[in-house]
Amino acid sequence: MTTSPQPTALKIMVIDDSSTIRRSAEIFLGQAGYQVVLAEDGFDALAKINDHHPALVFCDILMPRLDGYQTCALIKKSARFHATPVVMLSSKDGLFDRARGAMVGSSAYLTKPFSKDSLLAAVREHTAAVPAQS
Repeated sequence: MTTSPQPTALKIMVIDDSSTIRRSAEIFLGQAGYQVVLAEDGFDALAKINDHHPALVFCDILMPRLDGYQTCALIKKSARFHATPVVMLSSKDGLFDRARGAMVGSSAYLTKPFSKDSLLAAVREHTAAVPAQS
């Protein structure tokens, strides 16, 4: 028996060109009761964000066509989504990458591969004040 997502569950968008990372995040978040919206790259995410209004966005940095920094900057420039937290995802854990992410408006930085606990801790930290969606 499959259970449908709870209508009040927060929506979380995961943008990553790696199907493994997207699937891992989808499983971890889904098990915790969140609705998950997946996007393969920045263009895919920008096409979906208006339809889904996520409470939080996880965004990979190194992606083809539109990288994570550009994607984050475009989300943050939007009047509708400027307050939406964006957590950058990267396999690199350098000070430069963190600083550049902060410059384009990201709320935090999560190093890949992430654990279920670190992913869910980031969600709790950045959605604590967000009311459940219907």
